[in-house]
Amino acid sequence: MNRELLMLVEAISREKNVERDVVFGAVEAALAQATKKLHEGDVDIRVAIDRDSGNYETFRRWHVVPDEAGLQLPDQEILLFEALEQIPDIEVDEYIEEPVESVTIGRIGAMAAKQVILQKIRDAEREMLLNDFMSRGEKILVGTVKRMDKGDIIVEAGRVEGRLRRSEMIPKENLRNGDRVRAMIMEVDLTLRGAPIVLSRSSPAFMIELFRAEVPEIEQGLLEIKSCARDAGSRAKIAVLSHDKRVDPIGTCVGVRGTRVNSVTTELAGERVDIVLWSEDPAQFVIGALAPANVQSIVVDEEKHSMDVVVDEENLAIAIGRGGQNVRLASDLTGWKINIMDAAESAQKQAEETTGIRELFMAKLDVDQEIADILIEEGFTSLEQVAYVPLQEMLEIESFDEDTVNELRTRAKDVLLTMEIAREESAEGVSQDLRDLEGLNSELIAQLAEAGIKTRDDLADLATDELTDITGQSAEDATALIMKAREHWFTGEAAN
Repeated sequence: MNRELLMLVEAISREKNVERDVVFGAVEAALAQATKKLHEGDVDIRVAIDRDSGNYETFRRWHVVPDEAGLQLPDQEILLFEALEQIPDIEVDEYIEEPVESVTIGRIGAMAAKQVILQKIRDAEREMLLNDFMSRGEKILVGTVKRMDKGDIIVEAGRVEGRLRRSEMIPKENLRNGDRVRAMIMEVDLTLRGAPIVLSRSSPAFMIELFRAEVPEIEQGLLEIKSCARDAGSRAKIAVLSHDKRVDPIGTCVGVRGTRVNSVTTELAGERVDIVLWSEDPAQFVIGALAPANVQSIVVDEEKHSMDVVVDEENLAIAIGRGGQNVRLASDLTGWKINIMDAAESAQKQAEETTGIRELFMAKLDVDQEIADILIEEGFTSLEQVAYVPLQEMLEIESFDEDTVNELRTRAKDVLLTMEIAREESAEGVSQDLRDLEGLNSELIAQLAEAGIKTRDDLADLATDELTDITGQSAEDATALIMKAREHWFTGEAAN
């Protein structure tokens, strides 16, 4: 029987063109599976076949786990202290093995063994094909539509297949069997049966690769696409930078009579592409990204990573775009939150902010409106700035003498200290897991504690509008914070 086993392995190895070890592994898995059926419980069985003689041994084994972890799989695990009684130098994650009676291949049943072995062989062949394909370093898969599978499209490229999910297709694009298609390779998921290469035609990365193929200067390093934002099938924006002053980045990407950009547009079902000049200056970058709208002025808020962009009435609709498309793409392209407004809205917002700052200075620093307005005119917007801006900068304010400056700084520091103590007192009883949550600072923790939110689960239970009422955050920031608080729920579900 052992000799027949070796002959079988050799025959399958040659026929399927796979390594002998792969076939031996398949046989070992078949024998282990058969042996498990002879034992009660979900035991762990290992079979080892001698590659030269064909003799094999069978072992039942237990995985060594830390004492504090407990037994999650009692039939397959053993606690460390018990394992040490058997093998003094054993460590966690090692195995204890015990020889058990081996089954014969005849008892397995020819059909069951054959199915296990052939499946292992198919998996090995599939993995070899994928490894060969991925070793080429291709980022775009070019193939033909083979069939539809539950709304997804299976694309065949030689002997490998990719899966283009419905969510990753270009809207309103009608692909049929036999159509030639190009798509971006996003990942290779070996758990997907049949078509493990996950594809996309709607991702920004696909557009970047299409331009790379059409514009040789990108591959040569003369040009670089810094970012891309897409509303697949409708409109997109790319930001380009030239590393050679002699090369015009926008003109080079457009091509003679628009040939290069038109090739990309044709591939993407007519998707319109705006090519924007990238800039290190965020404000200048945003101005370019909002084209064709003309911008009057920009106010940058570094702390909130947002910009208030002022345009005139004629450009308001252009800047926003149909359904907010232009400003949304510009925001995605630049990474900045962009608030579009006209001059009247901007003036009103600035007046409201100035009034709020003035009232803050007058109340907390105990000064009159004249001194508060001087601070505002000099660019001060918070108590922290008054307290900690370099002394020399404040001494340069013509309206203040040294005594006034020192008094203002002292008052500001005293107020900040008092506020911090009050926050700490109000935050008593707040759980450590809430304090450690990313995105929370002492001020937000104090606001939550005052509202009775003292644990991570309390925060996770809130709705977005409830949190915005408590903290005054934007709906977007509030949603992000709530989802962060809920992460441990999903992690726990996945573990279970």
